[in-house]
Amino acid sequence: MIIDLHFHTKQHSPCSQIDYEEGIKYAKAIGLDGICITDHDTFANRDFAKAMQAKYGILVFVGTEILTLEGDILCFGLDEIPAGMVSAQALIDHVNAVGGACIAAHPYRENMRGLGDHLFEVHGLHAVETLNGNTKDANNLKASATADQINCPHCGGSDAHRINRIGIYATQFPDTVVSEQDLIRCIKEGQISPVTYISGTYR
Repeated sequence: MIIDLHFHTKQHSPCSQIDYEEGIKYAKAIGLDGICITDHDTFANRDFAKAMQAKYGILVFVGTEILTLEGDILCFGLDEIPAGMVSAQALIDHVNAVGGACIAAHPYRENMRGLGDHLFEVHGLHAVETLNGNTKDANNLKASATADQINCPHCGGSDAHRINRIGIYATQFPDTVVSEQDLIRCIKEGQISPVTYISGTYR
């Protein structure tokens, strides 16, 4: 089962050009089994996500990408966004307290929004995004090396802001993922691996 864990819509992230429904249709068309809407510091409409899941026969989960004092973290299982900017460790602790999952997004991207070497300082992350579609290969490789050093699972996400970028990187899950709870459990248990879309298939 292949799920793109990182995708932005123009309805909720001004930096994105992707219409919510059109993005889901495209994800289904290229063979993704699921997609996660992770708009910046907000939640996309969850009722709409459920409707799109039923309409197109693809899993649609709503998470969020939260900017902390040290950088961006993808979060799943939250019901509200923390008030004000918090530290990465405070957010990670909160996600763990509510039974969610959190992933270091594009940690070495050159825009000052990744955790970078703070990965060596924080505790409780469940995965590191080592394949990110908006990050240079060298910086993805650095994220991969750091994830190995801190013994943290790897994952992939397109971080798409344009429709043709959806799914270029994604994450392989067991075939038992049918709910957000399953998604969170597999991330926390490390039952994930990053994959790349090449010539119409994931490898």
